[in-house]
Amino acid sequence: MNRYCRADVLRILHITAKQLVGWQRAGLVPISEAFTFYDLIQLKKIRDLRAKRVRPAVIRESLQAMQKQVAGMENPLLEASAFSVGSRVAYRHQGHVVEPIAGQFVLEFGPVGTVVSTRSADSSGKVKPIANYDDVLELFTRGVAMEEHPSTHDEAIRTYLRILEIEPDHAATHINLGTLYYNRQDFVSAEKHYRAAVAADARYALAYFDLGNVLDETDRIQDAVAAYRTAIQLAPTYGDAHYNLALAYERQGQARRALLHWKTYLKLDGSGPWAVHARNQIARILEADPLKIVYKQQK
Repeated sequence: MNRYCRADVLRILHITAKQLVGWQRAGLVPISEAFTFYDLIQLKKIRDLRAKRVRPAVIRESLQAMQKQVAGMENPLLEASAFSVGSRVAYRHQGHVVEPIAGQFVLEFGPVGTVVSTRSADSSGKVKPIANYDDVLELFTRGVAMEEHPSTHDEAIRTYLRILEIEPDHAATHINLGTLYYNRQDFVSAEKHYRAAVAADARYALAYFDLGNVLDETDRIQDAVAAYRTAIQLAPTYGDAHYNLALAYERQGQARRALLHWKTYLKLDGSGPWAVHARNQIARILEADPLKIVYKQQK
């Protein structure tokens, strides 16, 4: 894997030694004298945010908040598109725009996006090395950028398929491919890649969540429930999984089980765009007298 010395980083990114040291002390990048291509991408995005007068402490806080809010996301600056909103940082990923510190969605809000990772793991949970790391990382970053514009989705698919030629078990690539196919309503191809992501990384909560979505979409509700439950077992604070599981239980006529997950969702996201719907569902369910009595007794 290629390494860049401090002088190379300063020259390539047109930053000063003082800036680099400051960002390292702020915990935005590792303190090191050798940098990977991955580090260069991270530093470039930090540089761009600082050019918009976003403070290092705010960048760091936004990274931590994004990791907590989106299950499975390891490095938001690489795995999503970061941009400044005033003095804050927002992240856009496949139409899903969020300002994580406030926990609010920003601007346009599209379908639930993908959570990606830059690692894959075997069934034991041990992280496996990625072949040709620099090539995979560069291609992956290019593919994520192409997803931002519908006109380049075909090229994004070709780019991701190229990654799979290099690293067949790259879970994040399978997830992003699956979502591209899902949005085209090619559910067979979407399911294929979601299942490949699960096989590549059994700890990948978003792989099970997205698999649940395609199973739900193709009327395999019981299988979708199992997938959502697995996602929640892996990431108990995964709000979107609780939300979709509640919907699935309601489709099965299991109102009491749905109630539990509607309540859990509200604890995790009481002010988001779907909180109103969750509250309405709780109120509607509790209108049933027998269930209301059970609920009051539990309180």
